[in-house]
Amino acid sequence: MVVPSPLPLSIVQGETIRDLMDLGTIVIAAGGGGVPVTAGDKSRGVEAVIDKDLSAAVIASVVRADVMLLLTDVERVFLDYGKSNQRPIDRMTVQECRSYLEQGQFASGSMGPKVESAVMFLESGGKRVVISSLEKAEQALAGRTGTTIVP
Repeated sequence: MVVPSPLPLSIVQGETIRDLMDLGTIVIAAGGGGVPVTAGDKSRGVEAVIDKDLSAAVIASVVRADVMLLLTDVERVFLDYGKSNQRPIDRMTVQECRSYLEQGQFASGSMGPKVESAVMFLESGGKRVVISSLEKAEQALAGRTGTTIVP
């Protein structure tokens, strides 16, 4: 069975998530991308798969985050990933992200959605996105490793 993967437009409980965070609560939301629903008089579940990285960008925008941290299994984003000439990217702009996406540099099933979500978040007012591994998260946020993406 094949189901669509629509772009997430909003988070139903977005205001509640923001309110809880303002109170200092750690919120876990949109696990696996969340449950897709259609808007209207009543929300209705639909058969679809929502990408978790794109959902993260929507949540980060809703809570007015300055920085979005995307964790993956590699320390940095790479150009020509998996090839003998692969090279790490320490820093990119939104314009560079768009160019690399058009070139097919980032696979749709792995790094592509992360880079797309970085672009979406930064274009909605975010200031910085960091992509790195869980093991290097603290160092990446401090700018010592990972890939940083800026407007």
